[in-house]
Amino acid sequence: MGKTKNRHKALGLSDEQVLEMYETMLLARRIDERMWLLNRAGKIPFVISCQGQEAAQVGASFALDREKDYALPYYRDMGVVLAFGMTAKELMLSAFAKAEDPNSGGRQMPGHFGQKKNRIVTGSSPVTTQVPHAVGIALAGKMENKDLCTFVTFGEGSSNQGDFHEGANFAGVHKLPVIFMCENNKYAISVPIEKQLACEKVSDRAIGYGMPGVTVDGNDPLAVYQAVKEAADRGRKGEGPTLVETVSYRLTPHSSDDDDRSYRDREEVAAAKEKDSIITFAAYLKEIGIFDDEKEKEMNDRIMKIVNEATDYAENAPYADAEDALKYVYAE
Repeated sequence: MGKTKNRHKALGLSDEQVLEMYETMLLARRIDERMWLLNRAGKIPFVISCQGQEAAQVGASFALDREKDYALPYYRDMGVVLAFGMTAKELMLSAFAKAEDPNSGGRQMPGHFGQKKNRIVTGSSPVTTQVPHAVGIALAGKMENKDLCTFVTFGEGSSNQGDFHEGANFAGVHKLPVIFMCENNKYAISVPIEKQLACEKVSDRAIGYGMPGVTVDGNDPLAVYQAVKEAADRGRKGEGPTLVETVSYRLTPHSSDDDDRSYRDREEVAAAKEKDSIITFAAYLKEIGIFDDEKEKEMNDRIMKIVNEATDYAENAPYADAEDALKYVYAE
């Protein structure tokens, strides 16, 4: 059998870049796994997972200009925020709700990402509210002649919300540089896709807003990279927004408070695990000869050291003082 085609070179990505992609995906997975252990040990209150969606998150982020573009992530987007510059330590501080948590100083649930220096725009608990925000930032950028795109993500359940339709319509009318990325993981909490959408794909909705829509394999970071790169190029040229749908599967329950056994069978979850991007992308990197078992072990050891240090630091970091409860709420 001939060697696997070198797909990333065709996309203009170097060996170093795809290895960094994989390392970011693996870091997201290992932080997430650690958070579940901490939750089950009663040390942190809540986890909402990225597991199964890392390829889409990281592939997309690498297609953007992470020095200029704005990310408006939804609550599962650990892969996005890590790629944009958030650290394992900062994510752990958020999980433990410590004073140094950069997202909210320990005031919000985990997954409400926000960090001004990395242009990660803070999210809110009601789903999809980040979509009109992304459109507003793109409009401001256009008015100020700034070379930027906004990248906003949401689940397929969110594509049924009014915020999505209003945001997509406005962006389409005004040809704004917005990349709408729907991370379709098949379930809106417990509601399967066939009970959410009458159309076949989320991307079918794009035509109604005068923008292209594309559906790609969310377990393939290179396919997502390509789609988002094309969307970013369109946005920068003034050609308007794009809707990208990445199809994957949520490997965990909806959150640490959910029991998914009540609405999906174990065979379905087991079958999805065979397509897990952490396994399949590593296999691709090995087939083209830039990765091997030894390098994989080295990478995993390096990541586990980061995760252990982040956990220890966050666990021992101070909580916010009670007197600071109203800080950032009212002007001082």
